[in-house]
Amino acid sequence: MPDYFLQLDRHLFYFINHNLANPFFDWIMPWLRNPKFWIPLYLFIIGFCIYKFKKQGLIIILLLALSAGFADFTSASIIKKLVKRDRPCRDIVVSKTDLVRVACGTGYSFPSTHATDHFAMAFFLIMLFYKKWRWIWLWAILWAGIISFAQVYVGVHFPIDVFCGALYGIFVGWMFSVLFKKISPGF
Repeated sequence: MPDYFLQLDRHLFYFINHNLANPFFDWIMPWLRNPKFWIPLYLFIIGFCIYKFKKQGLIIILLLALSAGFADFTSASIIKKLVKRDRPCRDIVVSKTDLVRVACGTGYSFPSTHATDHFAMAFFLIMLFYKKWRWIWLWAILWAGIISFAQVYVGVHFPIDVFCGALYGIFVGWMFSVLFKKISPGF
C-alpha cells in the first residue's frame, strides 16, 4: 500500500479511535462487535425465514450460513495470511497512541473478518428481499456498518481493513445470492 494511503488510514483511525471517544461509545462498541450480542437478531432471521418461506427458508438459512462461513474462512485463513498487515495495536506507529478497548486479537488485520462476514450476510439478505422490502437496504447496511465501525473504534482494525472487508463481503453475499437464485429461480 502506498505511503500516502497508510498515513491517511492512520489519521482516520486516530480520528475514530480518539476524537470520537465518549463514555457511551466506550460502553456500547465492545458489545456491538460481539457476535453473542446479535444472537436475538440471528434467531429472528432463522425463525422468520422458516416461518415465512418454509422449505425455501431452510435454503436461505443454509446459504446465509455458508456465505458467512465462506467469507470468514477466505478472509481469515487466506487473505490475512497473504497480506500480513499488523493490527493497530501492533503497528509500530499507531500502537503508541492506540486506545485499545478490547483484547488486541490474534492474527493479522487486513481485511476485517467481522466486516467481511457481516457484509456478506447483509448483502445476501438485501439481494433476496430488496424487491419485497425496500427498507432492508437501510437496516442491513446499518447493522453491518455499525459492527464494522466498532472494529475501528475499539482499536483492533484500521478503516481500510474494514472498508475492504466490507467490499469483499458484499461480493461474497452477491455470489451466494446468485447461487440461491439458481437453486430457487421462482423466489
